Amino acid sequence: MEVEVLQDKLAKALNAVSRVAASTKAGLPILTNVLLRAEGNQLTLTATNMELATVEFVEAKVVKSGTITVPAKLLAEFVSALPKEPVSIKVNSDKVTISAGKYKSTINGILADDFPELPSIDMDSAVGFKINVDIFKEALNEVIIAASNDTTRPALTGVFFNTFEGALYIAATDGYRLADKKFVDDVQSEIKAIVPASTLQEVLRLLSETMDEVEVQINDALICFKMGEIEVTSKLIDASFPDYRLLIPKKTVLNLELEKSELQRMVKVAALFARSSGGSVVCEALAEANTFGVSAVASELGENSSTMEVEVETDEKVALNSRYLLDALNATKDSKIRFGISSKLEPVVIRNAQSDDYTHIIMPLKS
Repeated sequence: MEVEVLQDKLAKALNAVSRVAASTKAGLPILTNVLLRAEGNQLTLTATNMELATVEFVEAKVVKSGTITVPAKLLAEFVSALPKEPVSIKVNSDKVTISAGKYKSTINGILADDFPELPSIDMDSAVGFKINVDIFKEALNEVIIAASNDTTRPALTGVFFNTFEGALYIAATDGYRLADKKFVDDVQSEIKAIVPASTLQEVLRLLSETMDEVEVQINDALICFKMGEIEVTSKLIDASFPDYRLLIPKKTVLNLELEKSELQRMVKVAALFARSSGGSVVCEALAEANTFGVSAVASELGENSSTMEVEVETDEKVALNSRYLLDALNATKDSKIRFGISSKLEPVVIRNAQSDDYTHIIMPLKS
């Protein structure tokens, strides 16, 4: 194999795929390598951890076709340190010589024969759609915050892609909060797929301002994201996601429209005093005073309370985790939010003031 490629493009591609190689937990040394394939007029870089595979295509001058695997971290760090000059890669048996200008290094590779075969989606059986990058990024960031880190409940460590009434929704929950977002308005086929949150976080990291749209393909076992010159293929989580729509209250007793920025400030201040009490803050609406307040008490530090004026129809009070509440507020995009309370035992419902395409619920704490 012999190929020549621009340093900046190669460095960018290596930095992207090397993260996947570095995340491998399987006991196969070759999985810490990146697979280089020179063919036609491009160099293909591939890394996998057996659950996730990232492929990046880089335009290159291919003198001689071929394949080789090279330690991903070493190659990425070496190429990143090279001057911005064309990089030459030559392979002789399992020796890989990389040079640029006055810099030259030979790295011991492993023949590509031992590199695992990558999973691929059968397009005939897959359901596909395309979505604008900005919409894709915004929706995932609104939902992924609610995914769990508890690996003993694998279904909750992912984001649930599901169709409902002809539209595609994405949802995540950790058992204490739930986020639900309408993702695509019109989908022709039924989709029920739990995508690992770690996969989606990797996809979000790979998005760039030069990308216009993301193409998604899903079948029973895999999901593939195509973004410009990058492809990410991941296994789905083989588990059953809870029927989360049953958890969303159909209506709430008290519905308030609140200024988001002011509420964020109130919660942040109260959270300073709530650290010693597990982050618990009390949200209270008082009809006679027409106020909504957030307070916290710390036995060693003191107490805090703040209020805003708002039209209130009935008194209600609920204790919430301050971090969960801030996460929900940060995820909403409108300057005003709708805040629904039923009782101190019922979940709080938070939505954007202008639309119903995003719902976030938070389970209350014992007050």
